[in-house]
Amino acid sequence: HKEESGAKRERMVWLASQCARLGRSKLNGRVFSDVSCDLNSVVRKHALEPQTSTSLQTLMRTGRGEFLHKTYRDAAWKKDDKVATERVLMQVAGFLRHELPIRLAHRILDLEKVPLLKDMKSVMAVKDLYSTSFQELISVPRHVSTPGEEARFAAIVENIYDRHAGVLVQMARGAYELRAATRQKEDVSNTFEEMEESHAFLDRFYISRIGIRVLIGQYLALRQQPVQNYIGIICQKTSPYEIVKRAIDDASFMCNRKYGDAPEVIITGRLDLTFPYVPTHLHYITLELLKNSMRATVDWHGVDADYPPIKVVIADGRENEDVVIKVSDEGGGIPRSNMKKIWSYLFTTADPAVQEGMVAFIQNDDHSVDSPLAGLGYGLPISRSYARYFGGDLSIMSMEGYGTDAFVYLTRLGNTREPLPI
Repeated sequence: HKEESGAKRERMVWLASQCARLGRSKLNGRVFSDVSCDLNSVVRKHALEPQTSTSLQTLMRTGRGEFLHKTYRDAAWKKDDKVATERVLMQVAGFLRHELPIRLAHRILDLEKVPLLKDMKSVMAVKDLYSTSFQELISVPRHVSTPGEEARFAAIVENIYDRHAGVLVQMARGAYELRAATRQKEDVSNTFEEMEESHAFLDRFYISRIGIRVLIGQYLALRQQPVQNYIGIICQKTSPYEIVKRAIDDASFMCNRKYGDAPEVIITGRLDLTFPYVPTHLHYITLELLKNSMRATVDWHGVDADYPPIKVVIADGRENEDVVIKVSDEGGGIPRSNMKKIWSYLFTTADPAVQEGMVAFIQNDDHSVDSPLAGLGYGLPISRSYARYFGGDLSIMSMEGYGTDAFVYLTRLGNTREPLPI
């Protein structure tokens, strides 16, 4: 009872502090119901504030300390020094303390309103997760002004980053639960329109999630020891060729595990090209495209056939605004009637038994090779979100009865700002 009452008092103190910030009234430590000051009102207040979008260039320049009018070259570094100075870390922590609660508040309200999906068990669990993280963030001081405060804030943010690692799969489970519930409904007259709303919501949610994880991941990486050519999670000399090679190894492993064989992949084009990018994003995109091509090729030609190779072309010119990667296969193509569906989070070609297995599959890594070749149906739309996050895109052209070409467009300059959803 003592522990319970103590927790209750802590909750009341926290609510009272938020009420004070909102200019609400309080008396004798109790918040009156007519004031309606609770977590929900604090979330709504933050959701009224505009989000601040960033860009690849801004993240790199901040990490270098350029916005402090001081770069790393100005300092005499010792062997054990971290990548970022304390001033840089406090600056980034201060920005995250301001920005993250706003972004989380927008998503919490979105999770409350989305039709159909909001009633799914997995989606409700994600909303609770976001609410918990929001509450943790606003419980710390608004201004990070000392190295000690920055270290304490970093511990909280790292905990949030780890806690949210499984959200991608958790939301995909929600989509699976919605598909299962829809199949059981007799009256589906309004379902299509509501599904469209759910899809638009998922687009907003995943773009926002990518942004949150980039901001936190960049901050946490800046606190680690230097890695050559990296500023945080951004590699200044990202090699599409090296990343595609790694994705081929991963996709081949997954294909061999399922079929006992995998098609050859041939890479041509600008194999020497490097440019600033987040390697994990590019790996996710290319792995998704390659495993789709391998699965389609084996299914179309049959196991133990003489498979035509999958071809990857890396294109870039001195004046090009984009780096373009093309993945071509002869895996039978996609029916034209299915072309819109491939971008839907609510569509998958996977066997229902495989989907059910994925729902029970515990996975806390967005880029894991442990999942099956076809799963919960979010691979392509998520890949497009990753490409679009820094101003690129992903498009698919298919010839039914022959094969499919996928084009990944990545901006070279890195000055495109995040497409933040409202």
